[in-house]
Amino acid sequence: MPMQRAVVMNAALMEEFKQQTFRKERTKLLGFIRGRVSSTEEAEDILQDVFYQFVAGFQAIESIDSVTSWLYSVARNKIIDRYRRDAARPRTAALDGTLGQDDDAPLTLQEILPDLDNTPEGTLLREAIWEEITQALDELPAEQREIFIQNEIEEQSFREIAERTGISINTLLSRKRYAILALRRRLQGFYNDMIDKS
Repeated sequence: MPMQRAVVMNAALMEEFKQQTFRKERTKLLGFIRGRVSSTEEAEDILQDVFYQFVAGFQAIESIDSVTSWLYSVARNKIIDRYRRDAARPRTAALDGTLGQDDDAPLTLQEILPDLDNTPEGTLLREAIWEEITQALDELPAEQREIFIQNEIEEQSFREIAERTGISINTLLSRKRYAILALRRRLQGFYNDMIDKS
C-alpha cells in the first residue's frame, strides 16, 4: 500500500512539474518560434505540438536539467519540418514583370538547392540541408528573413508585399537576393565540409 501511494505521489509531482514547465517556458518558447515562422497562428500550432511531444515523451528526457534545451531542440525540428513541407513544391520568383539589378543572381531557393533523390542518403542529406538553411535564416537581418519567408514560404508576390508594406519592389528584390546569396554561401560551406570529411 505505501508503495502504491508513493507511485501516485510521484505521478502527481510529475504532472505538477509538466504544468510548471509549460507556464515557465511558454512565452519565451513562443517568441523563439514566432521569430522563425510566418504567423502567430503557425507559431501557436508548433508550440502546441512541442508541448504535446513534451507530455507524451516525458519519460524519454534524460534529466530534469535538460528539459529546456530539449524543448528548444524539438521546436527547431518542428520549424524545420514546416519549412521542408512548405518548400516541397517548386517555387516561382513571382517577379510581376519587374527586374532588379544583377538579373543573373539567384532569386529562388530552388535555384540553390541540389536535386536529391528519395534514397535514405538523399533524405538524410535533405534534412541536414534544411537544418543549415534554418540556422542561416536565424542569422539573416530581420528584413531579409521576412521577405524570404513571405515570398518563398507564404508564396506572396513581390507586388503584394510592396502594396502592403509600401516598400518598393526593387528594394524587396534586393533584400531577397541578399538572403538567397547568404543561404548559398552557407550551403557552399556545408558542402565543402562534407567533401573534406569524405
